[in-house]
Amino acid sequence: MERLVLAVPGAGLHEFTEQVESVVSASDIQEGLCTAFLQHTSASLLIQENADPSARRDLEAWLDRLVPEADPLYTHTLEGPDDMPAHIKAALTATSLAIPVLGGRLGLGTWQGIFLWEHRRGRSERHVLIHLSL
Repeated sequence: MERLVLAVPGAGLHEFTEQVESVVSASDIQEGLCTAFLQHTSASLLIQENADPSARRDLEAWLDRLVPEADPLYTHTLEGPDDMPAHIKAALTATSLAIPVLGGRLGLGTWQGIFLWEHRRGRSERHVLIHLSL
């Protein structure tokens, strides 16, 4: 098990495929499963296109429209106007991913990357556990 510490500058999709690939390549596993688990409740993990940044911008804009800030129905408001929407966004997405390992490498497609989707505006440090199994 390895813990990745990701410095996140703010809201949005932040790719960290290379860090996960480093963990896989440092292991002796040729075939198995790589599980990534995010230890937070206001961010999420996503496999998404990593070639065209407009795909990320469109996803971010779409989710912001779906889950707006300042909804009068929110009662969890002590941590700021972006906190409850961040929890809802995390609930709608995923906090863990399972990626096959084939030939000692992640089994991602040509245009796929692994992203941390930060749902809060402020800078933060996020922890992702990486577990490799046969």
